Amino acid sequence: MTTTMSNPAPAIEVENLCIRYGGVTAVENVSFIAAGGEQLTLLGPSGCGKTSTLRAVAGLETPTSGAIRIGGQTVYDNRAGVNVRTEQRGMSMVFQSYAIWPHMTVFENVAYGLRVRKHGGAALADKVRHALDLVKMGQYAGRNASALSGGQQQRVALARAVAFSPSVILFDEPLSNLDAKLRSEMRIELRELQRRLGVTSLYVTHDLEEALAMSDRVVVMRAGAVEQSGTPADIYDLPRTAFVADFVGSANLVSGDVVASDADRGTVAIRTKDGLVVHGVTHGRRVEQAGTISIRTVHLSLAAERPAGEVNVWPVQIMRSVFLGDVMQVHVLWGAQELVIRRIGAPLNIGGEAAFLHAPPERCALLEASG
Repeated sequence: MTTTMSNPAPAIEVENLCIRYGGVTAVENVSFIAAGGEQLTLLGPSGCGKTSTLRAVAGLETPTSGAIRIGGQTVYDNRAGVNVRTEQRGMSMVFQSYAIWPHMTVFENVAYGLRVRKHGGAALADKVRHALDLVKMGQYAGRNASALSGGQQQRVALARAVAFSPSVILFDEPLSNLDAKLRSEMRIELRELQRRLGVTSLYVTHDLEEALAMSDRVVVMRAGAVEQSGTPADIYDLPRTAFVADFVGSANLVSGDVVASDADRGTVAIRTKDGLVVHGVTHGRRVEQAGTISIRTVHLSLAAERPAGEVNVWPVQIMRSVFLGDVMQVHVLWGAQELVIRRIGAPLNIGGEAAFLHAPPERCALLEASG
């Protein structure tokens, strides 16, 4: 049975959120909006402030300043003295640790939140059964939760989160305790469930593939601040900074002096300290005297002979290649700099082997100037 909420899910609005623990700043002026029915992901390394932000939205963390609104209703505003209790914010949360009661059955685990909200009788049973069916756990309703696998426990936690039809669901790295294969499967199921329910969700992860696969939009965080936000494709293809280029999919960063630019065509060329010229595109970014270009590892190619009539072609030496299963990772010496290429194909095992490296100019993106 496919379910769609009768009303559009409300948006999450976070405005100039700051969280400090004594003299330590965990979150600094973070702002974002999740539209109704959207899955927005906070992505970043450990300690970047993403979980603190999520907990503040849930009401589990008291911010230092800023404002949080759910569906237009203010649930936190330090200037107005508003701080709505967690249970009154109309949302649910799925934790990394599952938070399943091992002494209860699957049915009772899902029913627990409904009972707290004073649901009972046949209506409660219908809601529990429907929630379990949504996560493909209906046949396990009578099983003791301690007898479930990790993946099954996470499904129960998800059923409990959706059972009372919350306006917003918060996910705190819910798949990080699962093995790689199950994590990949659960990404798809979570995404499909979120779309069927039409519920607004805020998702926290440090896993790049998870963020790209599951999100409508991604907010990349670093050191308590927003580094860049946009669609997964924008974040991957058009990184603004060196941090985003490197964190969101591996990239080679090439720096040098600007030797040519064309504002009308949006092109730029830089010369490295080794005298190698790289042609790229600006994507509307300001061109200064020096710049850094990002080139994704998957956008570089190697050939035994020099391609005819191509720019951004250089002789290189293959230093080593590493077998990674689906791809080969090849390290080459480009001038005095080591570059990394990821390619599908036969291993390249000969250190010092000569080859030609090609970087399509349209795949060489100028980054914003730091500072």
